[in-house]
Amino acid sequence: MVIPVHDVNPVRRTPWVTYALIAANVLVFLFMPGLAGSVAGESSLAQSCHLHAFLEQYAAVPQELIHHRMPQMVPTGEVGIGAHGAGCLVGPPSYDKSPALSVFTAMFLHGSWLHLLGNMLFLLIFGNNVEDRMGHVRFALFYVACGYAASYGFALLNAGSSDPLIGASGAIAGVLGAYLVLYPKARVWVLVPFLVFLPLRLPAWLVLGFWFVLQAVYSSGEGVSDAGTVAYAAHVVGFLAGMLLAWPLKPGTPPPPEPRGLLFGRNARPRQTW
Repeated sequence: MVIPVHDVNPVRRTPWVTYALIAANVLVFLFMPGLAGSVAGESSLAQSCHLHAFLEQYAAVPQELIHHRMPQMVPTGEVGIGAHGAGCLVGPPSYDKSPALSVFTAMFLHGSWLHLLGNMLFLLIFGNNVEDRMGHVRFALFYVACGYAASYGFALLNAGSSDPLIGASGAIAGVLGAYLVLYPKARVWVLVPFLVFLPLRLPAWLVLGFWFVLQAVYSSGEGVSDAGTVAYAAHVVGFLAGMLLAWPLKPGTPPPPEPRGLLFGRNARPRQTW
């Protein structure tokens, strides 16, 4: 997997919505209950129970989205002692959960620093240009729409699942799909792991096309061992939704500087013409 670090595609205005989304995701992660200890490697049972209760309330659950059946018993966040030792207590929910609203709240929840930083890196690199093309308000609505499409698309494919679905990946996948439609020839600096991290400047269609193919392959369970814990199908649906929503904007999109092949090293630096 290549790691994008920068794109050669200047913007005309400050991407305030992209910055606000990044700030909101980071702040929510920092204040998620039970994560402080787990990030430091000192997670306790009490912290784990608190986190499970929080996710049950605010994460999207495919079974709830499709069937609108709320569980009768949920984690309470408390620790109890049972026949098999200590564990998390469950009880009737003390709140009314809206499955549709949980899709929105789940977009700002992440399970680890790696999950968060990976998503925010892609949003920072590719979101600014998509926002620049769409405008602030339309981009915000587009981001949320892609997140909803990704979550409900995944839920339709996993209607019986009760596992919580969290993360901004589906919405950000929509941003990547839009970027591919609008700026397929934009140059993207990436790091390719080949003994060491090799910097290359590649066209966006290759970087994002390769990313999409990997998500599609992984969603089928091929070539990856954690297919059950990562919602790759949500990435695929979000990406396709982003492409479809951005397609009407393609004719009026000014092209970025075109790449001159697959360049690397000194030859990859932008050249000035006089």
